[in-house]
Amino acid sequence: MSTDARPLAGQVALVAGGTRGGGRGIAVELGAAGATVYVTGRSSAAGRSDLDRPETIEETAEKVAAAGGRGIPVRTDHSRPDEVRALVDRIAAEQGGRLDILVNSVWGGDPLTDWERPLWEQDLDTGLRLMRRAVETHVITSRFALPLMVARKSGLVVEVTDGNTARYRGSFFYDLAKSAVIRLAVAQAAELKAHGVAALAITPGFLRSEAMLEGFGVTEANWRDGAAKDPHFAYSETPAYLGRAVAALAADPGIMARTGQALATWGLYEEYGFTDADGTQPDWPAHWAEALEQEHGPLGEPLTP
Repeated sequence: MSTDARPLAGQVALVAGGTRGGGRGIAVELGAAGATVYVTGRSSAAGRSDLDRPETIEETAEKVAAAGGRGIPVRTDHSRPDEVRALVDRIAAEQGGRLDILVNSVWGGDPLTDWERPLWEQDLDTGLRLMRRAVETHVITSRFALPLMVARKSGLVVEVTDGNTARYRGSFFYDLAKSAVIRLAVAQAAELKAHGVAALAITPGFLRSEAMLEGFGVTEANWRDGAAKDPHFAYSETPAYLGRAVAALAADPGIMARTGQALATWGLYEEYGFTDADGTQPDWPAHWAEALEQEHGPLGEPLTP
């Protein structure tokens, strides 16, 4: 295989929250580009997390290897600083202090999100737990991982979010968490720039995660049948699309020009030329403008520093 087909050969990545969904898609595509990928999360062959989903970090690591990379699963609770410190120490020991790509994709907030009630009617403990799970985990992970990048004066931090505009996302704590993750990218970019390390946020469009497919009663093989339940599902995208966007960014020698930005799959496919798993190039805002804007208003402009 040519070097161009494996632009991340020799690089080391940590995908925190790589068990399923966007995190898994990113881990696999980084592997396809040649990277060694540490896949972390709380769901493993040793036991499920409280989300009680069947996907495991070991499965993701196997998919990384099948794609051409090296997948290393490490069960880690990213809300526990001691576990994250041990994880980073292990990466440093095994990779000679090298870490090129950090992807903060920990979420786990679906069962904690209240889509029906306003803030003043929500359970406060549940909302604050969502914030700890979806935002504090990213802070903890960066706190221990960034020194490896700063020491080598290179690297890329990717904060995975939902949406890249100021538009309200429909639930108070969900919106706060996803908006805060964008601000994490902005803040890290400001502090890392002098050290040659880039940080950015990225969002997919309508993501066909494992849970989403399950919710629509379909599989990836017959996913288009889900459009009978919701016609907008026909414009969804796989986690591979997000993964290919991140892999393209990680391989871009001019990535520092993007540091601090909030990016999206739909704004990147035109520049980098990647496609989804089926060869299409989904563009969620284009569909929104055509089918949803009149009822729900415009998505808005991407947030900038």
